[in-house]
Amino acid sequence: MNNIKPLLPLLSAALALNFIGSNLAAAEAETAGKPDAVIQHVDPQQAEKLLAEKKVVVLDIRTPAEFSSGRIAGAKNIDFQAPDFEQRIDRLDKSKTYLVHCASGGRSTRSLQLFKKLQFQTIYHLDGGVKAWSKAGLPLEK
Repeated sequence: MNNIKPLLPLLSAALALNFIGSNLAAAEAETAGKPDAVIQHVDPQQAEKLLAEKKVVVLDIRTPAEFSSGRIAGAKNIDFQAPDFEQRIDRLDKSKTYLVHCASGGRSTRSLQLFKKLQFQTIYHLDGGVKAWSKAGLPLEK
C-alpha cells in the first residue's frame, strides 16, 4: 500500500486527463457533421434582390429607438445591446436564412460570431447597414 501512495498524484492526473479527453471527444462528436454557418456579405442591391425573392428574414439588431426611426420592410428587431440578446437569437429558427444588419455594420459584424456559435445555417450580412441601404436610395418604412 505504501508503494501506491507516491503514484496517487499521477493516477489522479491520468484520470483527469482521461475525463477531459472524453468530454472533448463528446463535444466534437456532437458538432460533427453540423456545418458552420455560411456567412455571405452583401451590398444593398444584393440584399434588395434577396428580399424581393423572399429568401431571407430581415433581422435588424439596432436599438428599438433606431428601429422605430425607419427600417427595412418586414424587419424583426432584436437589440444587440440587450442583456438577453444571445438568448433571443438562440430562440430563432436556425434553419431559416437571415439578413442581419445594424446602422452601419459594426454591431452586426460583431454578431456574426454568435450566429456561428449557435450553428445558424445561412446568414447574409448587409455591409454598411441601414445607412448604406438609405444611401443606395432604397426605401425604409416607419
